[in-house]
Amino acid sequence: MLVSGAGRDAVGQNALRLLMQRLPGVSAIDGPGSTELPASADPPVLRSAQLVEGSSLRGIQVGAGPQTQSGFGAFLDGAQRVQIMGHYDGIPIVYGTASAAIRVRVNRRMVTWGHQPPRVQRKFFLPLRYLPSLGDAASRGGVSPPDIVDTSKPDQSGAFPSLHPTALLERAMRAVDDMREQLEHQLAEAWCALGEAPLFMDGGISGNQRIASSSSAIGVVKSHRTLFVEDDALRAVFGLARGERSSVFRVSPRSRSSVISWYLRVRESKGHDAMWGLVRVEASECDRPAERAEEISRWIMAEMSPLSLPDGRWDKMAYGVRDCEEFLRAIS
Repeated sequence: MLVSGAGRDAVGQNALRLLMQRLPGVSAIDGPGSTELPASADPPVLRSAQLVEGSSLRGIQVGAGPQTQSGFGAFLDGAQRVQIMGHYDGIPIVYGTASAAIRVRVNRRMVTWGHQPPRVQRKFFLPLRYLPSLGDAASRGGVSPPDIVDTSKPDQSGAFPSLHPTALLERAMRAVDDMREQLEHQLAEAWCALGEAPLFMDGGISGNQRIASSSSAIGVVKSHRTLFVEDDALRAVFGLARGERSSVFRVSPRSRSSVISWYLRVRESKGHDAMWGLVRVEASECDRPAERAEEISRWIMAEMSPLSLPDGRWDKMAYGVRDCEEFLRAIS
């Protein structure tokens, strides 16, 4: 997943002019727009998971096997860009762009999947509760163009967001993230429905039941805000050498689908931190999880060459995912 805080573009400028016609008093930010975004609101946590391979989690060397080439047929990634265009009585005016694409390998070249075009959406993310004139227009269906997403709806506890600008910005950031995820899921569902060769998805697959239950989708997670291991299992994961995977376990997040998962070290971590070259893989439930983990791990290791330089996340990133990100930068 590519997340960008790039400055204001021409599309965003035109959208801002339309918004200012509906909301006089908006103070636009000079220059490219603020790119200082809040850190993730999710705290880093350790969480236990149910083992489905063996009696204790351990490191397992990924064998060469009869197949040395990758079995992935394509790569899916999404991108998002958040632009803080101005403010209204301290309320940040947030313009978000989300995009997603599938890139297919044909004769060793990456091309865009022909069955479904790339998806791009651009919207304002505003707390209509605190913007009465826009809120009244929204209730009458008169807010488009430009499209506006209301970020002031109550959460599960019934609480409305604070008027603190950072709280409103965090709400908007999560909404842009949801928009990107929806675009990714639309493309992944279309791919899985055709039963094509496995799709390498940047990120997890448990957020969508159709994708999580398909053998045509494999999720590769690069960030580890949540680690699904504790105590001795945690030490076993940190001790993985290049080309070693952990035992398979089951991940069953609340409000998400159950999948099998395991950790895989794709780069040698000596001289780096414990997360260097460490990914977590998600796949659909199956009868032989250990064999499936072995096969998919070989594919992922094969995808780590050539290096995804100069990207700063090259230690965890497959070249096909970097190709997706470069393509999305060009179209959005």
